[in-house]
Amino acid sequence: MLNTKDIFETIRMIDDENLDIRTTTMGISLLDCADSDIGRSCDKIYEKITRRAERLVPVGEELERMYGIPIINKRIAVTPIAMLTAVSGGDPVLYAKTLERAAQTVGVNFIGGYSALVQKGFSAGDLALMESIPEALAETEHICSSVNIGSTKAGINMDAVKIMGEVICRSAEVTSDRNCIGAAKLVVFCNAPEDNPFMAGAFHGAGEPDCVLNVGVSGPGVVRAALAKCPTENLTEIADVIKKTAFKITRMGQLIGTEASKRLGIPFGIIDLSLAPTPAVGDSVAHIIEEIGVEICGGHGTTAALAMLNDAVKKGGVMASSHVGGLSGAFIPVSEDAGMIAAAENGTLSIEKLEAMTSVCSVGLDMIVVPGDTPASTLSAIIADEAAIGMVNSKTTAVRLIPAIGKKAGEVLEFGGLLGTGPIMPLRNDVSSEKFINRGGRIPAPMQSLKN
Repeated sequence: MLNTKDIFETIRMIDDENLDIRTTTMGISLLDCADSDIGRSCDKIYEKITRRAERLVPVGEELERMYGIPIINKRIAVTPIAMLTAVSGGDPVLYAKTLERAAQTVGVNFIGGYSALVQKGFSAGDLALMESIPEALAETEHICSSVNIGSTKAGINMDAVKIMGEVICRSAEVTSDRNCIGAAKLVVFCNAPEDNPFMAGAFHGAGEPDCVLNVGVSGPGVVRAALAKCPTENLTEIADVIKKTAFKITRMGQLIGTEASKRLGIPFGIIDLSLAPTPAVGDSVAHIIEEIGVEICGGHGTTAALAMLNDAVKKGGVMASSHVGGLSGAFIPVSEDAGMIAAAENGTLSIEKLEAMTSVCSVGLDMIVVPGDTPASTLSAIIADEAAIGMVNSKTTAVRLIPAIGKKAGEVLEFGGLLGTGPIMPLRNDVSSEKFINRGGRIPAPMQSLKN
């Protein structure tokens, strides 16, 4: 039975509190597009994506009109391209250009899956793809790339960590005329999920169906608005408010996902519960933490408040959806969160505090702009630190660092749109990690990996 109060509450959330569906992401397996001839393989990929995703954008627009709920992004995730490169050989950038052409044809915002999974070592195609990432991201507009360099089961591939520090530097350099956007479309994972609908880390895992629809919800502004009505409640009560709010947000995502999958004729996969912020005023995870009681995000108590927020979001969302997956929790991308930007600019939020926060949030060091002269070995060491947090804690962690070529700490890098503005954060470049990174090898998996 329809409840008038609930209807008006949802309208208010959309109009005043930035409630939206952040993304509907169609996962498409390209395993049947593998071919020893890379030209034939590319033809198969283009045909399959344009056939499968032909109605993804129109269906999203239909549902926006029907329910009055904004769907900000329509995206595609594909099988890690390194798997196809292993069969065909040749230049992996040809795959990137094919994906770009398909993205333009079907009208999606991004395609993720220019990816490699190298947590335990390199198989055929992996190194070629990793080395090609800067060129692929420079020559395309809609392609996103990810590399998984570690896991709780496998440990950390430090040879891959070294390579990715260098790849990040080159990706920034070759797109320096476009605010180093290449590095902003590249993420390095530990424990990457196979069903993540969010960019830049989305790819369609080998264990996924041939084609599936995953949905990512949002709503930091809604959570903050709910907490603003609780000025004196204790933290147990605050956690309960967050749970109830997350339930409402997720039910909306479940509705959209169910209806979209029905219209597209493909299975509905998962809801990713993540609170994904934007630069819009009032749509900030940092502001939720401040509403809980920390004066400025990054101050003492921030990690505890974020841990409670992340847990409450998961508890509320799980009850509202048939299948929960992806990352699910709270994102802390610095350049995409107005509160994070302000806290970084005034010096309260440091990269060291962000690293501590990543031990309890959904992802990791996300959309962090660093000085353009940062050595590749320092970037690799940051990746290794973050991967260690994910490996030991059996959680997903990720690093998306953007070296601002020609700029230094204290300046800003302007991306615009959902990527926002990145204050350039200082690093300890006076302390070298080069010897550590150059050792290579593999950090062994921790004891908690032995669960069989």
